[in-house]
Amino acid sequence: MRRGREDDAGARELAELAALADGSLTAERRAALEARVASSPELAGQLAEQERALALTRSAAAEVETPAALRARIEAKRRPRQSRRVALVGVVAAAAAVVVVAVGVAVSRSEPSGEQFHAALGPTSLVPGARADATLTKTTSGWRIELDATGLPRLDDGRFYQAWLRNPAGTLVPIGSFNEGQDVTLWAGVSPKDFTLLTVTRERADDDQSSSGEKVLVGTVDTSG
Repeated sequence: MRRGREDDAGARELAELAALADGSLTAERRAALEARVASSPELAGQLAEQERALALTRSAAAEVETPAALRARIEAKRRPRQSRRVALVGVVAAAAAVVVVAVGVAVSRSEPSGEQFHAALGPTSLVPGARADATLTKTTSGWRIELDATGLPRLDDGRFYQAWLRNPAGTLVPIGSFNEGQDVTLWAGVSPKDFTLLTVTRERADDDQSSSGEKVLVGTVDTSG
């Protein structure tokens, strides 16, 4: 029975985070939830996930509108059989123009904003031979972090690596988990200009969502440009 109440509370909390992300949360609930998010790395991570999902959904919805407009233009340009060949040329030209515009819009939405930082991560006493490089790129969905590590043994059976960003006040924001360190893509909803310390810890799947403190990689984001 207790588990059921916890699940209901978790579902309500997730719904409120989604409402906070899309701006539909009432003013009286917003202040209280924002205060909780500021003090909880887990809630901050969940809010970042909601914001990324919302951004991707809006982008997909906008891009779907282009094929619909294309179909409408093709229907409008249909002509009687005797002039169909001439009309087809016009339709193909219009379709090509619309496709070029659609591709341009899609690419512009996925392209980086131009801000890009790097970080070199060094080992700790837990895994002395580990090393990693990270590239942090700002996109419309958040900060994409491409991490490539060597010297990390693979973790399985409920064990994994968790990456974090931390600010000078000690607030941790989870940015993704992985089993092996090669060609890892992580996402952050906070800016590395504010959260400049990048760490990787060893974790185990359990009911504790906070950091284990078992750091295997540590590095500072170079924001000097």
